[in-house]
Amino acid sequence: MTHYCDGLDEAVGWMLAQLPRELHVAAPLGIGKPHRLLNALYAHVAQDPARPMRLYTALSLDPPRPGGGLEGRFLRPFVERHFGGDFPRLAYVEAQRRDALPAHIGVEEFYLQSGALLGSTQAQRRYASLNYTHVARALADRGVNCIVQKVAASDDGSRLSLSSNTDLTFDAIDAIVGAGLPRPLLVAEIDPHLPWLDGEAVVETGWFDLVVAPPPPYPRLFALPREPVGDTEHAIGLYASALVRDGGTLQIGIGALSDALCHALALRHTDNAAYRRVLAALDPDLPAHPAVVASGGLGPFQQGLYGCSEMINEGFRRLVEAGVLRRRVVDKSALMERMNDGSADASERELVERDGQFLHGAFYLGSQAFYDWLHGLDEATRAGIGMKRVSHVNALHGQDERLERLQRRDGRFFNTCMMATALGAAVSDGLDDGRVVSGVGGQYNFVSMAHALPGGRSVLMLRATREAGGRSGSNIRWQYGHITIPRHLRDVYVTEYGIADLRGKSDEDCVVAMTGIADAAAAPDLLDAARRGRKLDPGLQAPQAWSRNTAARVHAALAPFRADGTLPDYPLGSDFDAVEQRLLRALGWLKRRGGTRRGLAATLGAALLQAAARDDEALARMDLALPRGIGEWIQARMLRHALTRTARPPA
Repeated sequence: MTHYCDGLDEAVGWMLAQLPRELHVAAPLGIGKPHRLLNALYAHVAQDPARPMRLYTALSLDPPRPGGGLEGRFLRPFVERHFGGDFPRLAYVEAQRRDALPAHIGVEEFYLQSGALLGSTQAQRRYASLNYTHVARALADRGVNCIVQKVAASDDGSRLSLSSNTDLTFDAIDAIVGAGLPRPLLVAEIDPHLPWLDGEAVVETGWFDLVVAPPPPYPRLFALPREPVGDTEHAIGLYASALVRDGGTLQIGIGALSDALCHALALRHTDNAAYRRVLAALDPDLPAHPAVVASGGLGPFQQGLYGCSEMINEGFRRLVEAGVLRRRVVDKSALMERMNDGSADASERELVERDGQFLHGAFYLGSQAFYDWLHGLDEATRAGIGMKRVSHVNALHGQDERLERLQRRDGRFFNTCMMATALGAAVSDGLDDGRVVSGVGGQYNFVSMAHALPGGRSVLMLRATREAGGRSGSNIRWQYGHITIPRHLRDVYVTEYGIADLRGKSDEDCVVAMTGIADAAAAPDLLDAARRGRKLDPGLQAPQAWSRNTAARVHAALAPFRADGTLPDYPLGSDFDAVEQRLLRALGWLKRRGGTRRGLAATLGAALLQAAARDDEALARMDLALPRGIGEWIQARMLRHALTRTARPPA
């Protein structure tokens, strides 16, 4: 019998009465995590060393923590406004940051909030490096005896939607029971802010053992602030968009590179003439690139795309609204085969249009505007979105391989990485000292699936350079002490300088292709290393074309389209107002130039000596309109200088 309650402490007491002394609790990643319930459970168990607890989860999202200086002045008001003053930060995350988890409580995650726990010994020690599709098996191995999850409820309360997180719950229960263990205690916390999604995400209320309906106020869902998209990101997105074939399948990750890709795909469909003008300015030879000819296209989407991605995010919303994402699939192999080869009759095509779905995902994460969009979907659009198990979305062998191969024709799997080697290995989740930045997640799943699907391609996107300590360094390395994707799975890489198709290529050809999309300043060192490693003809010299691989050249090519609004800073919308957007440009400029003592001194000198325009709105937003003391006066001068240097002429 399902137990119902509306108090968190009552819920924790009931759970502890049902469970063994040693707690093995699993919680979904992202926004499906019931923050308030987990905090109540943690508070109780932390005071009772006789009840050891292990929590298994991933992506424990925590709002930014404002520090000092200009960055803190910017973040404090934004965090309060964006996340709300009542947002329940996870108590175990706060303890992890300080390496202060009690000895009888352990937290094991298979994916970390990017870069957030690099300094935590407890988090780094208990990180589990797992492919997303292997997590359910690992939970069974850990003996999970309780799963807690945030859910949406139907109007009459008779049904619950797993909403954001169908990803692992069903797979984990099957794996646990399949291992001969008892079905775990299933606990649901109802959150009215969680959008209702139907289909496979829905269960009867009685499927859960405990349903908790805490009273209001309800804290906001964790909403990701949408990032600005600069010249580098737009260039990468444009190149990547030319690799997508009409009538194909799309998977994307998250972040500014994915936002740029989705903007480029929407532009390709809705204003193809403008799209082609931008591409011509960026690379007039792109239409003849072998990878574009063999695997992509530049025209509008006559058939449309089908989305099949572990995460549904902001970019998919844009593609649905632009009419790009509209190729529908059904769970009928014979019919999908006829749809693919063009032999389906009119009635069968009508059936697919009526009953098919154009987007499958395992979880979702995005901005508040994205959640509002999901809440407000019309019934036809809502029916076209199916939340699935991760074993379905991220693999071909999870459910019905023949069907999934037919649905995922011309699959394009776009993910990001931090670095890549000239021989084709990717560095996406960790550092060479062993510390984990984020996690493997589903990246390996999608790379290997791209190789397994006829017509499938894996595309890893990365910025060619990065700023560290005030200096620019290449993200294309000869070698690195950690890899995420091995070089034998190399396929396509995209930087702001172009496309490198490595599939099936020799090592020498890979070195040439990767150096061809590296920053011009990095090319000599890469070629020298390749020669020392006996991977390159000693007589090969860098082609003149490689000298064009500079940030200045990309900026000049895209400048007209940045100015006329074709390539905006926030192509998918912004969570920052106009003043904050100006401040973000200025703060970014200061960060890049102040990374070293010499750079900071030079910037400060210029700020003190050079005339600067006064932006009263920006100064007021940073509480620097009337500086108090020499420290604030210097901050105000630095900010005014940066605002002047990053100012743009009115449109």
